[in-house]
Amino acid sequence: MFDASTLHAIGELADRLKCSAAALQAVAEVESNGQVFGLVKGKQEPLIRFEGHYFDARLTAADRAVARTQGLSSPKAGAVKNPTSQAARWVLLTRATKIDRQAALESISIGLGQVMTAHWKKLGFASVDDMIKLARSNAAGQIDIMARYIDKFGLADELRRLDFSAFARGYNGPAYKKQGYHLKMAAAYKRLSGVQPVSASTGMLRMGSSGAQVRALQTLLVRAGYAVRADGDYGPSTRDAVRDFQKGQKITADGVAGPETLRRLEAWKQAPEEEPGKQGVTETPEAKEGLGGLVGGAGVEVARQAVDQAAEKTSWIPGLEWISGILSVMAVLLVLGGLAWIAWGWWKSRRTDEGDIDPDGATEAPAPDSVLA
Repeated sequence: MFDASTLHAIGELADRLKCSAAALQAVAEVESNGQVFGLVKGKQEPLIRFEGHYFDARLTAADRAVARTQGLSSPKAGAVKNPTSQAARWVLLTRATKIDRQAALESISIGLGQVMTAHWKKLGFASVDDMIKLARSNAAGQIDIMARYIDKFGLADELRRLDFSAFARGYNGPAYKKQGYHLKMAAAYKRLSGVQPVSASTGMLRMGSSGAQVRALQTLLVRAGYAVRADGDYGPSTRDAVRDFQKGQKITADGVAGPETLRRLEAWKQAPEEEPGKQGVTETPEAKEGLGGLVGGAGVEVARQAVDQAAEKTSWIPGLEWISGILSVMAVLLVLGGLAWIAWGWWKSRRTDEGDIDPDGATEAPAPDSVLA
């Protein structure tokens, strides 16, 4: 449970966002997992995570070479591993500041909302130091930072309508489903409010949706002149494009592709029976990538030929005929496996996940007993 002062701050910030306090508290609990501060050299410090790819992008060529040598930066997200303890993470940050202080301080996520300090200016702070200072002050300061992020990155609407799938897609990124953030937030809201979250956008295409219908929507938006990728992922850029389209059509601009929005977009179909964005069997990512070049497409053919050649070389050696037989079977299995992978990708490309939450599927970790504040 959050203490009284933190709950009071949540209530005030929820009023500012015009959302329910239970919804904001649910997000805060899930993001913090019940912990707000960690003990670092005898002091309570906000939780941080150092992002080496952010640091890498902010350095000069000379400093980047030094940072990479010391294992502090990398162009690849996640390549610089964070220590388990918060004390060790703050030591990691201190090491980075000795190379470039500003770049290092802009390369952490901080507080119970784990907001990137790189956004300090957009969030209304005079400097990155001011943002970190507020996070260090108390739990209420950290919630203030999280609320600023929700507001400035346009996620308040999703929170107001209790659309935790859409909110989690915007807040936690495209991999939100793997971690079950939307389910945990929905379950926390139900525990805090006593009622199941019901969103007015259920069943409609909106942020967090994915699949064939999203790809069709994006294809029509591109034809209508909006810069989106037809990748089947309804993320913030697609939401913003839908919102702009709705404004141009003078209909409710909520970023949700409801029946009226979809009806108006049909004007950009090339024929009534057209299925915009429909992918052929060989056009899916599974077919193109061939599972990293090892399964599917040309990768399968290369592997099959190599196995066939090995089978031929062993077939005439006395006592090794059985190896030749096994290799021949492997060649067949490679082809069948590649075809199955491609078929699965095509089947998946025909489906749509609106992002609706099954009430029976919303689960969460036990409610936190206490939070240091």
